[in-house]
Amino acid sequence: MEDELTISIATHADNAVAEEIRRLLPQLSQTAMFDREILNRMVENESVDLFLARLSGRVVGMATLVTFPIPTGVRGHIDDVVVDELTRGRGIARELLTAMIARAQALGVRSLDLTSRPSRESAIRLYEASGFVRRDSVLFRYQPVDSR
Repeated sequence: MEDELTISIATHADNAVAEEIRRLLPQLSQTAMFDREILNRMVENESVDLFLARLSGRVVGMATLVTFPIPTGVRGHIDDVVVDELTRGRGIARELLTAMIARAQALGVRSLDLTSRPSRESAIRLYEASGFVRRDSVLFRYQPVDSR
C-alpha cells in the first residue's frame, strides 16, 4: 500500500516539525538558514500559512502562502516551495499548490504571485500547468547589508 499524502497548515511548530523544516531548507536554497524564532513567528502570524506535506506522518514538503490587504484588494504570494528530493515526482508539489490556491480563494485573494529561478524548469512547468502565467514585469530586491 502506498503512503498516504496529507496536506495541512501548521498551527504550531513542535520540535519534530522544526527538525523536518531544518532538513528541507538546504534543498530549497544553499544560503537558507534555519531560524526557530522565525518559524514560530510564521505559524503565529495570521497572514502566513505554512503548508506541510506529509507521507506516513513525516514532513516531505512545505510551502508558504502569505496574504495581505492593500488598497487594490487582498493579494497573495507563494514562497519557499520545496519537496524532499527522495519523494519528488509523486505530485506532492502539485498537491501543495492546489491546497494553497484553494486557501487563497477562500480568503478572497484577488491575485496570487510566485517567483521561480529560470533553472527550475520542472517547477516552472508545474506552475504554468496549475494556472500561473508569466508576467511582463521587472523584479527588484532590496537587501539590507546586515540581513541574512
